Amino acid sequence: MRDRITESFARQGLMVTLGATLDHIGDGIVRVVADVRPETAQQHGVGHAGLTFALADSAAGYAALTILSEGAEVVTSEFRISLLAPARGRLLAEGRVVRPGRRLVAVAADVWGGDDRGGRVHVATALGTMVPVGAG
Repeated sequence: MRDRITESFARQGLMVTLGATLDHIGDGIVRVVADVRPETAQQHGVGHAGLTFALADSAAGYAALTILSEGAEVVTSEFRISLLAPARGRLLAEGRVVRPGRRLVAVAADVWGGDDRGGRVHVATALGTMVPVGAG
């Protein structure tokens, strides 16, 4: 499973462009990290909502993939996000499976960033649905 997800993630052009890397792969949980950089920031200098969304979506999608059989893939059916605070520093998106299923996998993700004192800030929370495709 780990090799399959690592290889799939390496083929994600957007994740490469964003400088994102896999931080953790476990059963039903995947963590993705990326730094807010000038090219991923919005006009106020904090991470663009698109960066936060992309990290959360990928972390949640790969979390869903961890519970599926070899050869399966997932696509996002729907994904909604609530942005809670400005995205600063190194972002960590943790995706997790909420409810597995053969036709739909309910997922959630939280994104954490840094604050000015070296602490952690809850940047976003998301819920979504992944659809398994391929081998099942």
